[in-house]
Amino acid sequence: MHRMLVRSPASVALVTGAASGIGRATALRLAQSGAALALLDRDADALAATADEARDAGATEVLARTADVTSPDEIESAFAEATESLGELDALACTAGILEPAGLAEVTAASWQRHFDVNTTGVLHCLQSARTRLRDGGAIVVVSSNAARVPRTGMLAYAASKAATSALTRCAGLELAARGIRCNVVEPGSTDTSMLRSLWPDEESGLAGTLHGNPGAYRVGIPLGRLAEPGDVAEVIAFLLSEQARHVTLQQIYVDGGASL
Repeated sequence: MHRMLVRSPASVALVTGAASGIGRATALRLAQSGAALALLDRDADALAATADEARDAGATEVLARTADVTSPDEIESAFAEATESLGELDALACTAGILEPAGLAEVTAASWQRHFDVNTTGVLHCLQSARTRLRDGGAIVVVSSNAARVPRTGMLAYAASKAATSALTRCAGLELAARGIRCNVVEPGSTDTSMLRSLWPDEESGLAGTLHGNPGAYRVGIPLGRLAEPGDVAEVIAFLLSEQARHVTLQQIYVDGGASL
């Protein structure tokens, strides 16, 4: 009987937003598989800490590069340095993102633009720089949000930017499929990160509302009764970047404990 060869999720991978949250967890998960990593983020100190952890976790080589995804020049330079140092990319994980809560009456033009600059155009910059540096048969995962498909009160710009990002990724994946490059979208729900906790008025009420729902905000809560850990999302990303997911592309995959029901 034929047995599938199980390989490392990626031999050479680039991760954006690697200094914290899901990006950090993704970097460490790939490091455990022995990948060579290029790690990008705006936060130089936190990025350096992630790089040290990745080396300790088993990464064969780590390049930490400060870069802002909103700058096409910085991203192009960072991708060029990554491939010059580590070789052709096998995988790209785009996890950088921002969330500034506001509803229809409160959202400002500046905040709206920031969301699209980081969450959507920032991904576009990465996809464009990766296009000629990703090997045929490689893989891309972009972290969006379940808010891309489930309306959320008080998150207007965030949800709109994430919906655009999910569509952008799938369109890019359709173009890249002829080279065997797979593009998938992971859409997490509430995940235990500093971004989530910054939305809570206090830990007790914030956690209760997240887990059990808020009828006034049209939220059903999380059926599994727990927040996701960043590592829960990172495991799905690592799978989608691996050869085990070689026939999965153009998908939007919820990782939210059932909150999007």
